[in-house]
Amino acid sequence: MDEQSLREWLTLLRAPGVGPARLNPLLDRYGSAAALLRAGGELPETVRKSLAKTDERAIEQDLQWLSGPQNHLLTRDDATYPALLRELPDSPVALWLHGEPDALSLPQLAIVGSRNPTSGGGSIAREFARYLASHGLSICSGLAIGIDTAAHEGALEGGGVTVAVTGTGLDRVYPASNRELAHRIAERGALVSEFLPGTPARPGNFPRRNRIISGLSVGTLVVEAALKSGSLITARMALEQGRELFAIPGSIHNPLARGCHALIREGAKLVENAGHIIEELGTALGSLAIEEAGSQDDAAVQGAGGLDEEYVKLLENMGFDPISTDSLIERTGFSAEAVSSMLLLLELEGHVSSVPGGLFARTGSLTE
Repeated sequence: MDEQSLREWLTLLRAPGVGPARLNPLLDRYGSAAALLRAGGELPETVRKSLAKTDERAIEQDLQWLSGPQNHLLTRDDATYPALLRELPDSPVALWLHGEPDALSLPQLAIVGSRNPTSGGGSIAREFARYLASHGLSICSGLAIGIDTAAHEGALEGGGVTVAVTGTGLDRVYPASNRELAHRIAERGALVSEFLPGTPARPGNFPRRNRIISGLSVGTLVVEAALKSGSLITARMALEQGRELFAIPGSIHNPLARGCHALIREGAKLVENAGHIIEELGTALGSLAIEEAGSQDDAAVQGAGGLDEEYVKLLENMGFDPISTDSLIERTGFSAEAVSSMLLLLELEGHVSSVPGGLFARTGSLTE
């Protein structure tokens, strides 16, 4: 896009108080940013007044940002603008992108969930993302701490592509603790935002961000979410957008499983392994070659491979709900010293994790 065209689009994007709900119908009517700006007196008075208030200095700063390496502006008439997102009635007028625009051309699965997951929930998100990304499915999430971070990390570990949709301008990273992760995402995928450079993190930004996460994706997977959770907003947006919705069940004792259970009761598809997602998405993935994933139970058994018989017995008696050492002593007949020693080794090797209250929970790879 030449500089003149960029200036025309930036004039629209910088017009105060004029968002997608107002601009998209006008762009449909006039066909381009240039034609809309030439319409002059034909435009609604509020739009004309807003266009007159466009900050020219801010436009110069935008152009400077766009001159940086890997920085792009994808307008709604750009061939690289994601087709699925364009279908939405409230689709962004433009996307700011840092990274590889081609990352948006792959089929994407959104993975979202709690910002404070259990260690098991984080492992599940990471393993699903790693497996699916390694087989060609791009993983989309929101760069938040918790499940989002685990999903992005898993996709990168799988050698695949991941897309992070942010709730700020792309000249800043939120949360700051994910700055290094953001750099790695840009190298293998893309950071995407509809917010102008300079936009800070505000509470109202994130529900708007969530519709893009679900809108870019053929389906959304929810991993651990409380009943009142931003992840449930993303999930319901996915349903409204006609996308597939998946949820991972958990223990009835885990408050972070209640949001997923509510979604399943409302019609989300219950999944236990990555193969369930591939089966349900079917033709939406086209010719993407993805092998069938193993089941959670199979993987847990494989994860115990190589352990001594006593360790396998301890794992079998744990189940998947949090359990106390006293209960394990009673179930297995092992001494307190033996159980404590075995739990320490199993935790170091990633087979179990400690949870609040002095309890332990079994983990297990989902796809290895």
